[in-house]
Amino acid sequence: MTKLPDLEAWAIFAKVAETGSFAKAAADLALSQPTISKAITRLEKRLRTTLFHRTSRKMSLTASGLASLERASRILSEGEAVEAEVTEQSKTLRGTIRIAAPMSFGVAHLAPALPPFMQQHPEVMLDLHLSDELTDVVAQGYDLALRIADLPDSSLLARRLCTVRLLLVGSPAYFEQHGHPKHPSDLATHRALRYANARSGDAWRFRHKKKGDFSQAVPSALRVNNAEALAPALRAGLGLALQPEFLAWDDLQAGHIQSTLDDWQVAPIALHIVTPPGRAKPARVQAIIDYLAEHFAQAPWAREPAVIPTPASRPARKR
Repeated sequence: MTKLPDLEAWAIFAKVAETGSFAKAAADLALSQPTISKAITRLEKRLRTTLFHRTSRKMSLTASGLASLERASRILSEGEAVEAEVTEQSKTLRGTIRIAAPMSFGVAHLAPALPPFMQQHPEVMLDLHLSDELTDVVAQGYDLALRIADLPDSSLLARRLCTVRLLLVGSPAYFEQHGHPKHPSDLATHRALRYANARSGDAWRFRHKKKGDFSQAVPSALRVNNAEALAPALRAGLGLALQPEFLAWDDLQAGHIQSTLDDWQVAPIALHIVTPPGRAKPARVQAIIDYLAEHFAQAPWAREPAVIPTPASRPARKR
C-alpha cells in the first residue's frame, strides 16, 4: 500500500529553504524549532537522502534539495492559497509579498507606486529587494519580480505591462560642442556612456523605417552596472548614452538632456511581471500584480512605438 505523502514536511522544507534557517521557518510558521527539525529529519529518512548541507555557520540545499524545491514550494503555496480562500482572505488581504526589481526602476518608479496599495491593504507587508543582478525567483522565494528586458524562454510566468523605449541622449552642452549625429555611423567619433549589463556589447544597433538596420561600435568613456549612475556624466556633457525612457524622462522634460537620431530606433524592451511557475497565487499577490499593471499602464513613458519591419532586401551593415 502506497504511503500518503508527508505534505506537512514538504511544506516545512519549502519554508526552511525560503528563509534559510530552521529558526526563521519556525517563526514564520508559528511552530517550535524542534518541530521544524523533526519534520526535515523525518523527510530525509523517508527519502533516504540529505536535503540540506548543515554547518555551524550556514545551511544550503543539496542537489536533491534543489531538485525538490520547486514542487515543495508549490505544495506550500497551494496550501496557503486554499486556506486563504476558505477563510476569505480575498476580502481582507494579509500576509507578506516578496518582490524583486531592478535598482534604478525600483527606486524611481516602483517604490513611489507602493504607498496607495499599502494604505488600501494595511495588513499586507511588502518585502522589496532591489538589485540589478538577475534574481532567481523560485530559489530565492520571491512572489514576483519586475523585469525590464526581452525575456528569454523560461519556465517563469510573465505578464507584459508596457513597452520601454531606449533613447540615445546627451546634454545640450555636449551637442553644442560635438554636434548631433546625422547617421549611426557618425557615432564612431563620439563617446559612449555605457550600461554594463546591456546585451548589445560595444556596438549600438539601430533600425530605420527606410534605411534598414545599422550597427556601430562607439568608444566608451564610462561603464557602470547601474544605468542611473550615468546621469551625472550625461548632464555634464561627457558623452552619449542609450537610456530607457522611464529613466531619462524627468531630465528630458527639464531640458537637462536631449534625444538625438530620433528617426533611428533602438529595439525596445518591455516591462514584465514574472512569477514562479505552477503556483496558485495568493489573493494578496494577484492584487498587487493587478494594481501595478494598472499603475504602470498610465505612466507617461509607457507607450507603444511604431513597429519598423526589417527590409528583406537590405541586410544589416556593421562597422
